[in-house]
Amino acid sequence: MVEHPGAAAILVLDGEGRVLLVRQPRTAIGRELWEIPAGKLEPGEPPEEAARRELREETGLSAEALVPLGAIYPTPGYSGEVIHLFLAQGVAGEPRAASEVSAVRFFTRGEVAALARAGEGDGKTLAALALLDLKPDLLA
Repeated sequence: MVEHPGAAAILVLDGEGRVLLVRQPRTAIGRELWEIPAGKLEPGEPPEEAARRELREETGLSAEALVPLGAIYPTPGYSGEVIHLFLAQGVAGEPRAASEVSAVRFFTRGEVAALARAGEGDGKTLAALALLDLKPDLLA
């Protein structure tokens, strides 16, 4: 069993509905992946605070509101990790690569799907998009 403090991940969409992804090095697989901004919770840190911190650290952006999309257990067979997923609303700033990410850019949903099919994406990104599709009123 792997103990994990939990994590928060943030879905950021631009005015055209494109998805903001960061290029993140992943030691466990020996390469980088494109994924939504995310990071571990600090001890006692509420998920929304972690989401705000990670958004700022990885992209230089801030959000007026973070709307909960849901939570997922990415690897329940060997870890109790839970990832809290949020939709950022009222995003301010210019996206830039910061902290441990090497690049930041917007992708269409079709491009995100192509990345996943090519093994260049991750589960939390796809889960956040799927959960958003279940709540279309959030985009109205």
